[in-house]
Amino acid sequence: MRRLLLALPFALLPLAVAHAHEDNDHEHGSLGAHEHGVARLNAVLDGQALELELDSPAMNLVGFEHAATSAADKAKVAAARKQLENPQALFNLPKAAGCKVSSQELNSPLFGDKPEAEHDDDDHATDGKGAAAHEHHHDHSEIHAHYQFTCATPTALGNLDLNQVFKTFPATTKIQVQLIGPSGQQGVDATATAATLKF
Repeated sequence: MRRLLLALPFALLPLAVAHAHEDNDHEHGSLGAHEHGVARLNAVLDGQALELELDSPAMNLVGFEHAATSAADKAKVAAARKQLENPQALFNLPKAAGCKVSSQELNSPLFGDKPEAEHDDDDHATDGKGAAAHEHHHDHSEIHAHYQFTCATPTALGNLDLNQVFKTFPATTKIQVQLIGPSGQQGVDATATAATLKF
């Protein structure tokens, strides 16, 4: 039921993402396109429920997008995952709000998750060229984090503070935020110098 919080307000977002990928123009690349330094965040505060959904190119969080094979790369992936597994600290949620994580989900090819198959009927990849071409298509690794919180005192959540996200992942220069809260819906670009948004 709670998953509907994000599904309804952002139902049109996948269409915008699809167009950005189709056009691939420099002008249209801002929403949904894979752009290094730029992450996307959907935030919904509805009653006691707070839902945050972060999508970022892996480059912003770990410094590369290829599969982690070296010990150093694996350590970077593990460190980023550990930081993402502590959303209260990452999003600097005030203790007074009493927010507890009710669910969280992290997905990325770098975490060993398989990328979503675009062609389910592609079982006939017996020729090495076809398989290599299909893998090359997924060079732009993304990291997806989805958090749901239950907040005892949601009125204490007047702001969404993204300062810690920028400090933890300094390669992230901008976060495109879709924010829905008691005062309505807004789209805003957060940066390290303007990282606090009002709900």
